[in-house]
Amino acid sequence: MRADWIATWAASPMNVWAADAVLPGFYNQTIREILRVSVGGRRVRVRISNEFGSAPIAIDAAGIALAGEDGAIQPLTARPLTFGGEAAARVPAGAPLLSDPVAIDVPPHGRLALSFFVEGPVPVQTHHYEAQQTAYISIPGNFVGAEALPVQQTTFSRYLASVVYVDAKATSRAIACFGDSITDGYGSQVDGDRRWPDILSDRFRSDPDTQDIAVLNLGIGGNRLLSNRRGAKALERFDRDVLSLPNLSHLVIMEGINDIGWPNTALAGPGDAVTAAQIIAAIKQVAARTEVAGARVVLGTLTPFEGTRSESPIGEFYTAEKERLRSAVNAWIRKSEGVHGVIDFDAAIRDPDRPTRILPAYDCGDHIHPSDAGYKAMAQAIDLALFKGGHI
Repeated sequence: MRADWIATWAASPMNVWAADAVLPGFYNQTIREILRVSVGGRRVRVRISNEFGSAPIAIDAAGIALAGEDGAIQPLTARPLTFGGEAAARVPAGAPLLSDPVAIDVPPHGRLALSFFVEGPVPVQTHHYEAQQTAYISIPGNFVGAEALPVQQTTFSRYLASVVYVDAKATSRAIACFGDSITDGYGSQVDGDRRWPDILSDRFRSDPDTQDIAVLNLGIGGNRLLSNRRGAKALERFDRDVLSLPNLSHLVIMEGINDIGWPNTALAGPGDAVTAAQIIAAIKQVAARTEVAGARVVLGTLTPFEGTRSESPIGEFYTAEKERLRSAVNAWIRKSEGVHGVIDFDAAIRDPDRPTRILPAYDCGDHIHPSDAGYKAMAQAIDLALFKGGHI
């Protein structure tokens, strides 16, 4: 019987930058990751990432269950994950590994717990930093099937899971939200699922015309269109992170603010400086690759960032010239032709009395990332009619 597999949740794999190395690795431990799906299904497959690894990762046992509270599982729902019929597996260096299908009833917006035991040592070379979601790391031992995990440490990053697929309705499809930390949800409530793609998924679920659409968050904090450091640059990771996903009908892209803000600071040198024309050309390339794959393109304007400080005295993240770049890119986005639609995220959260700044009520405090209220305003600014149609 043919399965209608669709990605219902995703987290883009990242390289480990030294400043982001929360954990050096795992040794004889169980890692439990919690996530909220968008659409539900009765069978699940999990993609494990080792895309940035220099050596294979040995997974000695893995399991899936509906999540309980504080890192626990609902034990009656617990199922082992297998790989080619085997309980243990090796994830090749530079590659992912897909699990076998497992029967588990996952409701829409259900919360899953994925547990992985590694005898180790397993170095952390691929992760997803600042996920705004607690990951639980056990004391020594295999606790894949344990209801409550004996916790040694928690972090807010992800380590192994990169995609969850469900055998969904034949009418289901997915949209990908592609961007940086503002899409990834930095500054939102940890474990609260208050990123703007989460709230968009809530809105989809409440509308009969969109309730079978999966919303996939493919944001990476610090990501740029044209330069590497925090994750592979957008033009490099796009095929892996977006075009590999099945039944994709739309792409929402909102990226470029780090290309503007990072150069001439401690984060990036003057050689990384870009022009508005280069940012626009990169967005056009992402759009063209999306359209060739048969999906529709929706562009999001870049949000304000005046007041943002760099991480050292070397240069300023915000300058008048950088603001001119943002304005030029947004002007092009607003009048762009040949795309399916535009979402004016900038207008949704800017301060009307000072449009180069985020409205204080929508600012998480660092003047570039929205608060929960700001992410909600971004999601509410999206016209659901943009997505009430299938593939091109």
